[in-house]
Amino acid sequence: MLLIKQKPDIKEADITDESLYRQRRRFLQAAAVAAAGLAAPGLLASPFAMAGEKLTGVNTGRYVLDEKPTPYKDVTGYNNFYEFSTNKQAVARLAEDFKTRPWKIAVEGEVAKPAIYEFDDLLKPHKLEERVYRLRCVEAWSMVVPWVGIPLADVIKRLQPTSRAKYVRFVTLHDPEQMPGQRPGLLGSGLDWPYVEGLRMDEAMNPLTLLGVGLYGEVMPKQNGAPVRLVVPWKYGFKSIKSIVKIQFLETQPKTTWNLAAQQEYGFYANVNPNVDHPRWSQKRERRIGEDSLFSPKRETLMFNGYAEQVAHLYAGMDLKKHY
Repeated sequence: MLLIKQKPDIKEADITDESLYRQRRRFLQAAAVAAAGLAAPGLLASPFAMAGEKLTGVNTGRYVLDEKPTPYKDVTGYNNFYEFSTNKQAVARLAEDFKTRPWKIAVEGEVAKPAIYEFDDLLKPHKLEERVYRLRCVEAWSMVVPWVGIPLADVIKRLQPTSRAKYVRFVTLHDPEQMPGQRPGLLGSGLDWPYVEGLRMDEAMNPLTLLGVGLYGEVMPKQNGAPVRLVVPWKYGFKSIKSIVKIQFLETQPKTTWNLAAQQEYGFYANVNPNVDHPRWSQKRERRIGEDSLFSPKRETLMFNGYAEQVAHLYAGMDLKKHY
């Protein structure tokens, strides 16, 4: 089966089954933005664009799957975002009032251009791309998502990390007033905040790695990690950190949230690997959200989530059971 190919011309109707309400809402929002003169090719629709607004000037991406994307309602209605709730179906409701503008991102560490950047200033020199990627979560479920984003490598090159920068550390917003899952005493949370993730520099620079700012051609919904999240398609979903407020360039491997919380269950690399089971369940198969029911046969999980051709060389000679 062909997993990744150059993206053909695909009509929007071929990749989404959104309701008439969604289509009407998107049309009205796009028309309002255009009437206000805010749409600019290659940029977000507005410096103050909000979730659900149409993105403009999105380029055809380099990668696409020969698999049907997961319906919009499932991508935006079934979310791992513990900052709001451990209940995946409650996140969208609890994130409704989350403020994603204005938004700043601090760049720190071994880098030539450290600063606190306005979100749009950091990203706007770069062109947006749509890429259809799998998302595979450690709980053995998966989706196929039409992400819109900017190659992380493009942003990193602009920031000019030094030769000492071997890792990139990302930090999520810590704001318990807006994010009820960060408040102490909530049943089922049990994590230290803020949420922290990291990549080796060569992983961060891989062409597949995106800073995601949207999906299905729209500004990133709040429950999916607005205004900007990481998308690393060959790793389990918890590596794709959401609502990023800090990027640090480090010489040593950073500690990460889930690895600190349960070291035997969540490794630093977290590469999708059907041969390495989670201590409490198998990773050999997966359930596709929005397509398969609980009683449907599960899919076979692919090594590196099907992206081995693009990333296997990053781990040549490594024991992937040890470096899980």
